[in-house]
Amino acid sequence: MGDLRVETSAKRVRAYFGGELVADATAPRLVWEVPHYPAYYLPLSSVRVELKPTGETKDDAVVHDVVTRGGTAEGAALTYPDSPELRDLVRFDFAAMDEWLEEDEPIYVHPRDPYKRVDVLNSSRHVRIALDGVTLAASAQPRILFETSLPPRFYLPLSDVRFDLLRPSATQTRCPYKGTADYWSVEVNGVLHEDLVWIYRSPLPESQKVAGMACFFSEKVDLFVDGELQERPKSPWS
Repeated sequence: MGDLRVETSAKRVRAYFGGELVADATAPRLVWEVPHYPAYYLPLSSVRVELKPTGETKDDAVVHDVVTRGGTAEGAALTYPDSPELRDLVRFDFAAMDEWLEEDEPIYVHPRDPYKRVDVLNSSRHVRIALDGVTLAASAQPRILFETSLPPRFYLPLSDVRFDLLRPSATQTRCPYKGTADYWSVEVNGVLHEDLVWIYRSPLPESQKVAGMACFFSEKVDLFVDGELQERPKSPWS
């Protein structure tokens, strides 16, 4: 796998599948396979179920099925017997497990990066959102969410959003720092702009201050802060 950034976490981490405890680790490793967030690699000694080799390999890894009394997660575990850093560890596919816990709290999507921070601040800046010359929302009481490595997000009270322009969407996304987001599309001048607005109705504790507030993709709308048009940020959603 080449050079890897590997750190030992002080958190107790558990994974469940098929109604069974798959692994219970008190010294899990955080491994940055990609720059944006880490993956958990757990000591093989923490595994409580059968890891059955499939006979397949993936890059430098040996692929295993995770076998429990409640079912089999096919190809959901990888080991790296030839890696000095990873040979005593196993990587479980995060999405393949039914549940992950850090200590006694569930985590979602992927492990939290210990070097990533979310701050939500009350603000009195005047924020206006527009698209194709039409104002979608305007508020003097935004909450600004600052998340490491991402553009600031301006969350606005629903009473300051033009609901007549919003259209329901079935889209949902999940974030390990904020929770589950629901979406609206926006119809302006007869054109539907899909999934332009989101809301966290029951956010995770560190993001409680944005509960029930609407946020627009600043990459896709015109954002005015105190009357000044902001440059559209470059991000994965641009």
